[in-house]
Amino acid sequence: MTAIVQEDNELKRLLGNPAKNAGEDSLMGPPQSTNVPRPSTSQNVNPQSMITPMTPANSTKEVIEPCLQNVVSTVNLGVELLLMYINTRTRNSEYNPARFTGLIMRIRNPRATALIFHSGKLVCTGARCEEDSYLATRKFARIIQKLGFAVKFHNFKVQNIVATCDLKFPIKLENLNHIHGQFSSYEPELYPGLIYRMVSPRVVLLIFVNGKIVLTGKN
Repeated sequence: MTAIVQEDNELKRLLGNPAKNAGEDSLMGPPQSTNVPRPSTSQNVNPQSMITPMTPANSTKEVIEPCLQNVVSTVNLGVELLLMYINTRTRNSEYNPARFTGLIMRIRNPRATALIFHSGKLVCTGARCEEDSYLATRKFARIIQKLGFAVKFHNFKVQNIVATCDLKFPIKLENLNHIHGQFSSYEPELYPGLIYRMVSPRVVLLIFVNGKIVLTGKN
């Protein structure tokens, strides 16, 4: 009990003399320095110059290459074709002259579609590269040849190539059209993309605000 009474008296003594406590705290605390540096108030200081720029997580430059999506080619088989006869003898074709004058034939390897006309003209579409387009037209010609037609293979030519790429950053189409107005056309009320026509090489680009681009050209 004596110890408890002594502790109570000590607490009352300390709480009853705050000045002394403040003095003791000042003696026990660390010394206060009077030479504290203050920030400069000069008007010439740029606050942004004091910010250390952050290094990007990946600062390497990425090479953006277009990805081929479709190759359109044509060839002349050099003989008139009976489209109804071809349609009845093949299972990978369809022919409805009331809707379309040509016969549609498809193959899987390489994946391609042919539009075959009575005059012997053949249009191949859907291939992903020029080599596949050439191979597909040869296969279509071979299928027709096996049906008894004297098929030739004249004037194979790539007519159009479609490719896509992603810049992975947004594009201000209004500014681009303002700077390159002689080569571009942008009417967002009619079409969401900007149409850009290059002179050399002769390529048409469909540019969208999200950074996606569609390229079309002959070669």
